[in-house]
Amino acid sequence: MDLGRLQQPTLDLLKGADIQFHRHSRLDIALCLNLQIALVFLPAADIPTFVGEGRVDLGITGHDQVAEHQAATAGEATEVEAGVEQVLDLGFGKCRLQVQVPEKGDISDPEGLVGKNVVTSFVGLSTAYFSKLEGDQGSIGAEAMVNGDLLDARKRLKTKIKYVGGSVEAACALGVADGIVDLVESGETMKAAGLKAIATVVESTAVLIKSKQPSNPELVDLITSRIRGVIMAQKYVLCQYNIPRSLLEKATALTPGKRAPTINALEEPDWVAVSSMVSKVDIAVVMDKLEHVGATDILVLGIANSRTG
Repeated sequence: MDLGRLQQPTLDLLKGADIQFHRHSRLDIALCLNLQIALVFLPAADIPTFVGEGRVDLGITGHDQVAEHQAATAGEATEVEAGVEQVLDLGFGKCRLQVQVPEKGDISDPEGLVGKNVVTSFVGLSTAYFSKLEGDQGSIGAEAMVNGDLLDARKRLKTKIKYVGGSVEAACALGVADGIVDLVESGETMKAAGLKAIATVVESTAVLIKSKQPSNPELVDLITSRIRGVIMAQKYVLCQYNIPRSLLEKATALTPGKRAPTINALEEPDWVAVSSMVSKVDIAVVMDKLEHVGATDILVLGIANSRTG
């Protein structure tokens, strides 16, 4: 589990999935109270490694970190099948890994950084990105990256990729770099540092990943199902309304549900009650349209959890 910016949304997700635990201060491991699992709190960048090597069965981290891990370990030989499988897009923690340069500088596209100094904490993705740029220009860097040798690719690159673990945005102002590759959420930090984005390497959200060699596949599937149910519940609401049977076809066209709406007869002749899952982002417009076609007693209820086909 990520210790950084994804931590609070992840804790809320686990609570919704009824994964109960108490974490003592300064401890990075917590035992679950109602399931035979242990939670390990790690930096986001470390999670794909632990999951990929089968030390941890499931992990929540950013897609950017998974992509970086895959780029950095491409071509490594292992005795058993290693790596991670992305199971679910969790929908929070949205950000972009972008190539950035000084706002007042002369560089306006990533090709302008070829042969220059680039600072990043995403060395694998940055090397792959600039290898492709140089490959398009006839460089041999792309060939090395395709062969899965990150170190060789970096040596062959004309662009100098330098690793910095934090405060990457300060590298240009300090004269260490001509450009950087760094995560952007709102863009405020980038603008405050006098930088502008000129290309996007990866778009990212939080993802649930699992080991290709899980120690307990049944438990992994159980937890995955619970988390999937919470994510689905966060996207939908339950819409209920009454409508004359003669108008039912028009109304259900607006509320088709996940599979089909639930329809029950009312005591009043020729009237029915309808229940259907509706996307949260659409519910206000759907309610307006339902009222227009003749629905009454329209209610919207939150969904705490779900299991849908």
